[in-house]
Order: sequence, then C-alpha cells, then structure tokens
Amino acid sequence: MVPTSYYLILSAIIFIIGAVGVLSRRNALIIIMCVEMMLNSVNLTLIAFARQWDNLNGQVFVFMVMAVAAAEVAVGLAILIAHFNLSKTTNIDDVNVMKW
Repeated sequence: MVPTSYYLILSAIIFIIGAVGVLSRRNALIIIMCVEMMLNSVNLTLIAFARQWDNLNGQVFVFMVMAVAAAEVAVGLAILIAHFNLSKTTNIDDVNVMKW
C-alpha cells in the first residue's frame, strides 16, 4: 500500500510545475493547460485524502472540480479562438486588441 504522503508529494510537484507554467509562459493555450495541471493536482490530493479516511466526500468533490474545469476550458478556448480570429496570435500580451 502506497503511503498518502507520496501522493501529496506528487501532487505538490504537479501543482508547482503548473504554477511555474502559468507565471512564465506567454501563450494562452499553454497557460490553460497549466491551469488544468493545477486543478488535477488538487484532484489527486482530494482522492488521496478520501482514500486515507475511507470517505467518499473527496471523490464526489473531485467530480465537481472536473465539471468546473470542463466549463473553464470551454469558456477559455472560446475566448482564445475569438482573440485568435482578431489578432492571429495566442500571445497574452496582445489581449488589449479585444477592447472596444
């Protein structure tokens, strides 16, 4: 049986990689993927604690986080496509093009 601390360490590493990606990249698609990595690391933590305490509440909450993540990707990609149609780039420094 794998200890819960291993899952938490892996989750922290994935979260840090996602946070560094959000802070260092300029491509909007990469930033969206890094946010998804951060959400998945939180899901891994919730599952690990749910398994440790033999409680299904963490797993139910993971489904809610996954639904929010799916909605975030749908809205984010729609905004990204609209921005790409206007500016022909996915660089977030050029977002001011969408102003009226």
